[in-house]
Amino acid sequence: MDFRDTPEEAEFRAKLRDWLHAALPSDWTSRPPTVGRSREDDARAWSRTLYEAGYVGLTWPKEYGGGGAPHTFQGIFLEEAARIGAPDHIGGIGLGMAGPTIIAWGSDDQKKRYLAPLLSGEEVWCQGFSEPGSGSDLAGAKTRAVLDGDEWVVNGQKVWSSWAHIADWCILVVRTDPDAEKHRGLSYLLVDMHAPGVEVRPLRQITGDPEFNEIFFTDVRVPRESMLGEPGEGWNVAMTTLLHERGTLGFALTAGLERAVNRLVEFVKLPGPDGRRPADDPVVRDQVAQLWVDLQGLRFTNYRSLTALQKTGVPGPEGSVAKLHWSETNQRLTALAQALSGLEAQLDGEGGVWDGYWAYLQLRSRGNTIEAGTSEILRNIIAERVVGLPRSR
Repeated sequence: MDFRDTPEEAEFRAKLRDWLHAALPSDWTSRPPTVGRSREDDARAWSRTLYEAGYVGLTWPKEYGGGGAPHTFQGIFLEEAARIGAPDHIGGIGLGMAGPTIIAWGSDDQKKRYLAPLLSGEEVWCQGFSEPGSGSDLAGAKTRAVLDGDEWVVNGQKVWSSWAHIADWCILVVRTDPDAEKHRGLSYLLVDMHAPGVEVRPLRQITGDPEFNEIFFTDVRVPRESMLGEPGEGWNVAMTTLLHERGTLGFALTAGLERAVNRLVEFVKLPGPDGRRPADDPVVRDQVAQLWVDLQGLRFTNYRSLTALQKTGVPGPEGSVAKLHWSETNQRLTALAQALSGLEAQLDGEGGVWDGYWAYLQLRSRGNTIEAGTSEILRNIIAERVVGLPRSR
């Protein structure tokens, strides 16, 4: 396999590199890294800048506001954005999950209504799948939707909904037929987060951020035409969402991990209070080298998945490998950085290393092996759908 860019890819990469250097502040690459907290207004403004420059929805069909480019272009964008440390688009869930699902299942009216503001960052999406007591068991969803004339009336609760506290719309799995088998009684709605009866309660994490949320639905009325697919097809629609979440997530996760590895290399070269650098220790160099090897393994796993995606147009279950490997590698990386920070590792904020950069990331990494499928669930998926082992239940 030839991993070099084609002439078209090389041209795109060079143009993107120049644009990033011009669009970001001149001192962007020389600034010390900052913790993950960001202002919503800044994130929306940067998302709009990306959109207007044509770097959002690169692989989406042009008729829906995308670029119609090959999937390799999206990988190149994520690589280059990570290398310069550019901020992420505010609508990660919309771009990676809601948008592809609407393209696959939505009506023409739904595509016209939702996709353009999703790409620009004007409207942010969240995911309403997990529920208290069912977690990764999507088929166990109990949130009900009952048809009343031309509206669905929704009652129930969702949890672990990232960015729901700033979201405008939610992709929501509901039970519309309580008498059908678990998988067959589900439907998939697009719900306005500003509708009467929707209540978001942020769950503050150990980082101090309210990134995850509970959502309560009390007699929320949703237009009948806001359903993707037909009543009872919610399981199949949701599988499309999850395939895209994990199938296209690999490059984004790899980009983030590359950014962290680069920061770690920068960090171990800094002299400590005694004038010695962590990089002077051969054991530390070996540990950093192993993380770099893990990064390359993840990168080439993504290339294999990308090849399959280019052939079929649909992400495969191999995306679970990328998510599992990334989550556990990121936890090891941040733990190493904290161990090398000495007593300053205890400071989350002013006074800590890079104002608590590694402390924040280490705390945040604890959720990596839970969100988007726990490591246990992902290992089952890999065993059954990638390796072909018999089901354990």
